[in-house]
Amino acid sequence: MDKKIKWVMNSIKESKEDSNNQLMNSEISEEVINYHKSFEEYEVTPLRDLKHLSSYLGLGGILVKDESYRFGLNAFKVLGAAYAMGKTIAKRLSRSIDELPFSVLKLSEIKEQLGDIAFVSTTDGNHGRGVAWTANQLGVKASIFMPKGSTQNRLNHILDLGATAEIKEFNYDDTVRWMVEEGKTKNVEIIQDTAWEGYEDVPRWIMQGYSTVAKEILDQLEGKNPTHIFLQAGVGAFAAVMTSIFVEAYKENTPKIVILEADKADCFYRSICENKVTPVSGDLNTIMAGLACGEPNPLAWEILSVYGDMFLSVPDWVSARGMRILGNPLGLDEKIISGESGAVGVGVLSLLNMDEYKELKEALEIDETSVVLNFSTEGDTDANTYREIVWDGKYPME
Repeated sequence: MDKKIKWVMNSIKESKEDSNNQLMNSEISEEVINYHKSFEEYEVTPLRDLKHLSSYLGLGGILVKDESYRFGLNAFKVLGAAYAMGKTIAKRLSRSIDELPFSVLKLSEIKEQLGDIAFVSTTDGNHGRGVAWTANQLGVKASIFMPKGSTQNRLNHILDLGATAEIKEFNYDDTVRWMVEEGKTKNVEIIQDTAWEGYEDVPRWIMQGYSTVAKEILDQLEGKNPTHIFLQAGVGAFAAVMTSIFVEAYKENTPKIVILEADKADCFYRSICENKVTPVSGDLNTIMAGLACGEPNPLAWEILSVYGDMFLSVPDWVSARGMRILGNPLGLDEKIISGESGAVGVGVLSLLNMDEYKELKEALEIDETSVVLNFSTEGDTDANTYREIVWDGKYPME
């Protein structure tokens, strides 16, 4: 495996139709954030302005949305899971989610109306943790299936929330397929962030649930508008909804949208290179567990293939470098505890002044006036791995 960052400009976007408004609009965005605000745990997560790091790297600004504070679960994924589960329950009850704040969903009479409901999902950890947490709050069952390579710590986080959970011997995409087949014989509600034929509502709700992150950022920017937005992609659900919202918000002066993937699971990068959806098979063995997905979500592909400007395939050591940088801040910059899937954007930025990435920097059109928005999508969700990387220097620069 090539240990350098690979990149490709999106040359197919001009030939595709606009699909941005199919996912989000202001009414949906308001519905989502109002639902999230009905949770006792809801708080706006920090948007960090790393002034000293941006000065050191010769940039106009580096902004990092720190999702390690989200609902006490150390990652943003609960936003999508909780909203999709709320919408699923509302649909079962033939009611609008506007009538069902979380305090109402937790009432025993709602549980009685639902009967013996159970939620199932496939996840590396963060999404499943969100499903398990929400199910625990609602007093209903959840079963979580994790792909090969998932760590015991991530499994334990889910088990601690009262869900049943196990690690399978398949990669992420094959575990999803196994779960779907198993679910055909059981009375379960699948809460999955990737779509397939006949299964699009729930993935769309999950994506819409993530919109709270973007809505908060738009209120936090205070005029320091981004010129570039770096977005991680696994199946692409998070990247797609962020893209949809920011493209609409800045349609007069759209930031450059840069999609970041783990090089062992770079299905969007390969799809752009091949001008068609191109899955990645095999073990997808990367420390960026949250990005270890080999097949694009079709709903996400519709958006990212139109609005993504550049796609990067990034080796593990770059993300590890980003983790160490964020955990050891310069000057008065705030410390950010960022996990393996959360720090890849800052890792990339830290390398752009090197000669070998001069062409990448020029293609990105990044200079001293650029303001780059990054997303630390998770904290130290596996504390042992975090310490091995940040304390012990695992995955050094190559």
